[in-house]
Parts: sequence; structure tokens; C-alpha cells
Amino acid sequence: MTSPFQLYINGQFEDGAAQFDSINPATGQVWAKMPEARTDEVNRAVAAASQALKDSAWADLTASQRGKLLYKLADLIERSAPELALFETQDTGKIIRETSSQIAYVAEYYRYYAGVADKLEGRYLPIDKPDMLAWTIREPVGVVAAIVPWNSQLFLSAVKVGPALAAGCSVVLKASEEGPAPLLAFARLVHEAGFPAGVVNVITGFAAECGAVLTCHPDVAHVAFTGGPETAQHIVRNSAENLAKVSLELGGKSPFIVFADADLQSAVNAQVAAIFAATGQSCVAGSRLLVEESIKDEFVQRLVQRVQSIKIGLPEDMATEFGPLCTLRQRQKIEQIVASSIQQGAKLLTGGESIDRAGYYYPPTILDCSDATQADCVMNELFGPVLSVVSFKTELEAIHTANNTAYGLAAGVFTTNLSRAHRMTKAIQSGIVWLNTYRAVSPLAPFGGHGLSGHGREGGFEAVFDYTTTKTVWLRTSDQPIDDPFIMR
Repeated sequence: MTSPFQLYINGQFEDGAAQFDSINPATGQVWAKMPEARTDEVNRAVAAASQALKDSAWADLTASQRGKLLYKLADLIERSAPELALFETQDTGKIIRETSSQIAYVAEYYRYYAGVADKLEGRYLPIDKPDMLAWTIREPVGVVAAIVPWNSQLFLSAVKVGPALAAGCSVVLKASEEGPAPLLAFARLVHEAGFPAGVVNVITGFAAECGAVLTCHPDVAHVAFTGGPETAQHIVRNSAENLAKVSLELGGKSPFIVFADADLQSAVNAQVAAIFAATGQSCVAGSRLLVEESIKDEFVQRLVQRVQSIKIGLPEDMATEFGPLCTLRQRQKIEQIVASSIQQGAKLLTGGESIDRAGYYYPPTILDCSDATQADCVMNELFGPVLSVVSFKTELEAIHTANNTAYGLAAGVFTTNLSRAHRMTKAIQSGIVWLNTYRAVSPLAPFGGHGLSGHGREGGFEAVFDYTTTKTVWLRTSDQPIDDPFIMR
């Protein structure tokens, strides 16, 4: 099988050290060959990125000129969104109606950071010395290793590559070996946009000979990672080798809290989107439904009814609402956790049984865990379409349950009580709180978490600061000679 997908290193496309099979999750069959980067390819990519920082083709561009390149890249992404969406759907199983809309919006992130590029200002310091001036300059931090998972990869790379390029950094972008096609295709757009050689390099490969080599490389100054906590721990250990700055956007076990005064139908629709969009394979998935006891039965009944009408089908079909999981391994993990949770007292309300069709399908599943609040499905991130339901009686109980997790990425609160909304926003320990909505994103809004959900923020203006370092400049203004330091006055 001849593959149209190649690595992109120093402005050139190449096949890589080897190839590996990429599986279409909807069929379980090989659909393409992907290039594998190993130690040599990683080293050459980092060397190219390091050299690009010194070459005048990139280093001497003004901030406005960098912005114009980002604007052009945004236009190319928007033009190519249908092709990129199809690649993502074939390679990851995400439904085409979602990949199409999401990738089209990714262009807005590059446009946002194109506009930010020439807004990064230094600062005049009112220094306490009468014959001195001092000011600061923001400079690019250096080579950025941007590492993204397979899910929402064009979006998750945009919030790293966009601010990094706006700041004047160079990038080695590592796509997940599970579904790298969209980012390898993205490299063609980088090339077409006219970025100088080495400024953006796109590779993919496996942990030992690609990821580990990249994250501990002595020329990498910043590692920006999205993925699971276990991999993040390896990255943090690797970064001890190069003392690289590390930002981590990890998983979550996000609470979705519904009070009795909420608009129930709106909350039902939002809960369906929160956990069953992207087949539940989202770091911000609202996987814990905390519902006030007095409305639990009605709310869950409405929810189950809607979930049972979700249209499961081939991801390339625009009518499909729910597709397969990305990998067989992930489906097996979910099956095991659902089974153990039922043994621990969780009650299966819908789903929970394998779908009899080709591919890695697992149905939308809801478990009532009100009598099993410590069940595996409640405490662990499944990264799949499984919702755990827990009831509460009081606001304080809802807060305690919401915060009873090692994660802290996102939360949703549905209530018409404005005072309560403010109290909940303050009390919930998470980096994002959505009030009477869920999964809303914008280039202007930062996101990120704490605890096992990582640290650092992506998106928004301040994200660019993570890709800069501050230089302080001193200027002596006096015309008098500097005093002899060994003559005491």
C-alpha cells in the first residue's frame, strides 16, 4: 500500500524510518500506512527547528509578518477543512458532522493568534535609580515540542502551534500514532503557507523512539502536551534532562450538576452533548451527572429516552450521531470498568453491551451510581461514552461530590438561581466552569485544569506568554564616568 502521508522535516516531506498500519475504527481494517519517526528523524526535526530560530528567514521577520503567515495558514485550513475532516473521520472514527464543524472553527484560532503576534509588548520599568532606564522585551522561548493526542488533534495543536509561532518560536509537532493522518495533512498547508524551512516540523511515532527522544532533547525549551496523566508523568521525568518548561493539559472526571430549578430539557440536551459527543472521547467530557434528588427520576427518564434514540452508524454518514471508539484497546478497557462498576453496585440504565457490527463500537451507556458513589466508573476517567449518575440533596453535598476527584479540568452547573451559580463557581475546584451550557470554546478563552488535569493554560491572549521569555535591558543615562568601584566615597 502506497501512503500519501509523510513526515515533514526542515521543509521537506519524507517517508520516515519505517511505516505502520493505521486502522479505520469503523471497520477494524487497515486503511492507510503511516510514516514512523525514530531517533534520527526526531533529532533532525529538532535540529531544523533550532536552526530556524537563527536563520534570518524566520528570526528577522517582524511580528506583523509572522502574523500574516498565520493568517494565510488559517485561510488554507478553512479551505481544506472538508479534506482534513474526512482524514480525521477515517483515521479516528469521529463522526464527520463533528470533524467538519470543529476543523472549520480551528481556522479562527490561527486568525486569533495571527492578530496577537504584534501585540506582545515589553514594559518600561520605573526603576529606583536616577541615572538608569530599564525595560523588558519578550522573546521566543526557543524550540517547542508540541505533543497532541488523536482526539481533536487539529484543535489541540492550534492552541499550541498558534501562540508558539505568534511568539516567534519554532515547533516540532508530534501527532499521535493513533490517527495521525490529519496532522500529516496539515503539514502540507504549513508548507503551502510559506513558513521558512524548519519553523514547523510534523512527525509521528511511538513512545520509546519518538516521544521520549523528543521530550528530553537538549535543544527543546518547552514541551506542550495534551494527553493522559501517566504519559505526562513520563514527560515530566524526561524534561529533567533538558530542564524544559512543561505545560500539561490532561484528562478529567468532570461533574455535570443539575439543580431542581434548572431548565430540565436544556440540561438534558447539554448532558447528551457533554458525554456522548465525540463518543465520550474528550478530556472535558461531563462524565459524572450530579442531579438533585427531587428531580432525579424525571431527569434520568428524559435522559435515557433521548440517549436510546441516538443514531449509531458509519462516521462518514452526515446522519450519524454516534460513531465507534478509536481503538479496540479503549473499548476493552471500558467494558472492564463497566463490568466492575456493576459488581460494585452500579445499576445499568441503558447501553452496556457490545454492538454487533464491525469496528470498535460501544453504545451510549448510563449507570446509576447513587448507591455506589465510589464505583470504578465514578472515580476513574473512562474516555468513552459512559455516564455515572449520582444524586444529591443539598448544595453543600453537590460541592463535596463534585470536588471528590483527583482531577480538576471542567464542570457544568445548571440552575436559574444566580446567587447559587456564583457560589458554585467559587466552590468548584476546576479550571473551567460552564453555567447553563457545556463544551463552549473560543480562541479568546483560556482553558486548563489542576491536579491530575495538569497545569498551564491554553487559548486566550495570555497563552502566548508561555512561549516567551523576558529579557531585561538596562541603560545608564549619565554622561559622567562610572566611579572606580574600589574608591569608597
